[in-house]
Amino acid sequence: VLVGRAMGKLQSKISFHTTKYRADGSVEETGPLRAVQQHGPAHTDAVTSVAALKPDLCVSGGSDKSVAVCSWRSGAALRRFIGHEREVTKVTSAPDSNRVFSASRDKTVMMWELHGTSGPSQHFPGHDLVVTGLAVSPDASQLCTGSRDNTMCKWDTETGECLGRAAISRNLVTHLCWVPGEPYVIQTSEDKTIRIWDSRELQVAHTFPAKQHIQTCCDVSQDGRYCLSSSSGSAGEGGEATLWDLRQTRNRVREYKGHFQTTTSCIFLPRGPALAPSIATSSYDSTVKVWDQHTGGRG
Repeated sequence: VLVGRAMGKLQSKISFHTTKYRADGSVEETGPLRAVQQHGPAHTDAVTSVAALKPDLCVSGGSDKSVAVCSWRSGAALRRFIGHEREVTKVTSAPDSNRVFSASRDKTVMMWELHGTSGPSQHFPGHDLVVTGLAVSPDASQLCTGSRDNTMCKWDTETGECLGRAAISRNLVTHLCWVPGEPYVIQTSEDKTIRIWDSRELQVAHTFPAKQHIQTCCDVSQDGRYCLSSSSGSAGEGGEATLWDLRQTRNRVREYKGHFQTTTSCIFLPRGPALAPSIATSSYDSTVKVWDQHTGGRG
């Protein structure tokens, strides 16, 4: 996800022609941009994570310990969930689900119902340190979590039961994402590796060759064929995003270099009929870059 410091207080003063991505994956060539409407902030402190919830809704977590559901069309905050004791580190949801999940520095994960009360509907305690990875299965029945305590856990979302726990030395988890339609979970780590976990037995199915820098984030293409990872960096060293093939060869396909500091997040953009597959990256160098997935060229 691409995270801003504050939601709802954006204003544009520039005018140019651009391409607009719709929630359904289609694109529309637009004319000059109009000033973005201003709305009250969704959070009272830094926004730490944002994820899609429904075609017109997104969910966010913040340093203010809260989880918010906002309409990206109106900019309004529609729901606010309170329950964590410390900063929220990650948020996610299953496609077309009314369930929202959040991880926190309070070492727990919570589940929230979009149309339920403001309190959590399920609580997942068990990690010994901050929870930094969060991925829910496509049917929302299972949850995988990762932490700086070097462990991965699998949970039953209905009962809150921990179904499995696996520890790997020095595996400080930075991000998790579930492969669409598969039982596999992609995980990035401060040990500079990207792992594929088989969620059925909670075992590592494959480890890609280690990179030169900490891996900060990952994403999986909608067809489940590729994954992206992003690297830490400074002064022009590191900071690249890497495309990996998830099929039998499991090769490194391409690197996207251009950021001068740590690349904090990477995503596959929705593909429209008139566009080549594209990815986006964000960085501590204050830029967001959009890349042609096949050539590595920047848009």
